[in-house]
Amino acid sequence: MSQLFEAIDFVENPLYEQIISDISTQQFSIVENFFTHEEVDLLRQSLIDKHEEDAFKKAAIGNRVNETIEKSIRGDMILWIDEAKADIVEQVFFNKVNDLVGYLNKTCFMGILQKEFHYAVYPQNTFYKRHIDTFQNDDRRKLSIVCYLNEDGWLPENGGELVLYLDENGQETEKVIYPFPGRMVIFESQIIEHEVRVVNTERLSITGWLKTR
Repeated sequence: MSQLFEAIDFVENPLYEQIISDISTQQFSIVENFFTHEEVDLLRQSLIDKHEEDAFKKAAIGNRVNETIEKSIRGDMILWIDEAKADIVEQVFFNKVNDLVGYLNKTCFMGILQKEFHYAVYPQNTFYKRHIDTFQNDDRRKLSIVCYLNEDGWLPENGGELVLYLDENGQETEKVIYPFPGRMVIFESQIIEHEVRVVNTERLSITGWLKTR
């Protein structure tokens, strides 16, 4: 009986269905305006406020158990966001992500049980060399998510493009994605190698991962 009520309560979400279709066919999805313009502005200001409080630290490579700082590989500054301590603005972010996670688990049986997110600031002339988002000692990351918080008017010459390296019929191709404000990119953590090209104008985002147990 409970299964019947679950089926009755289910409402198909066209946006989520498009994300699922994209990931199943091309292993990534680019979503415009997942967060409203007002939400992006609030999240950007939250990031800026915390950055001005010197709460950020240089990002490392490796997971939290085994991490080292290597400027020749990546140059961003990050601040982990604890959902349990999230402020009102950050809770809006997590509410929307959690809704997406619930939909993915219900429709695709992804088994996503954990998530981790951080603010990220790329100062001018920094980058993140080509890499993959899983580790030899930890392969729980299922989907990588980047939400761009740059100001309106971001131009291609500002740099900081996300480049996904894709395998199309045995041929490697590059998918270049500009970090326009409000844009969200989702891709398979265990499959797609990627990089952030040199940033010419400070680049702001929230980055994170949906993880299995």
